[in-house]
Amino acid sequence: MAVPVSQLQSINPGAIIELFTLTLDSTLHGSSTVYRFHNGANQNSNSEVVWAGNTYQRFPIKCEGFTFNGTGTLPRPTVTISNILGTITAILIDVNQTTSGNDLTGAKLTRIRTLGRFLDAANFASGSNHTADSSAEFPQEIYFLDRKITENRDIVQWEAISALDLVNVKLPKRIATRDIFPGIGTFK
Repeated sequence: MAVPVSQLQSINPGAIIELFTLTLDSTLHGSSTVYRFHNGANQNSNSEVVWAGNTYQRFPIKCEGFTFNGTGTLPRPTVTISNILGTITAILIDVNQTTSGNDLTGAKLTRIRTLGRFLDAANFASGSNHTADSSAEFPQEIYFLDRKITENRDIVQWEAISALDLVNVKLPKRIATRDIFPGIGTFK
């Protein structure tokens, strides 16, 4: 279920919470580990956010470029993750040792957005939330890390692409010929 339009059109719709899931591919990265994180804080302990029973760690992340502009090109967002504690470098080293240098290219990044009022009850100081609804979310946006732009001791940044921009993916996955569409090419 999507976030109800009536909630978005109310006088005070509340905060939009942005969550990220980074899923490694076992054939590319040697494991299918899932990392969940968010760039914010909850009302309970200023650390983790619980959504749909999954825990998202607080971690500085900035994603830009999700806008669809209608010109026919799909967005290629940039994902910038803090590396101040060396966490991302440690993940990259682990993946590189397993796969001889793949470097998270091809990992699936899922952007999940919902309203703060729909978060699980564990996020609230009272321990209860009568409006919790794990199905009330905006449509998920799925991208794949395509190339690493920069890595230093402060940040690691990637360019992400949609599934349609992956190598050897064509749409539609069938051939359209004149036999299927009679009348095409017979204009006078």
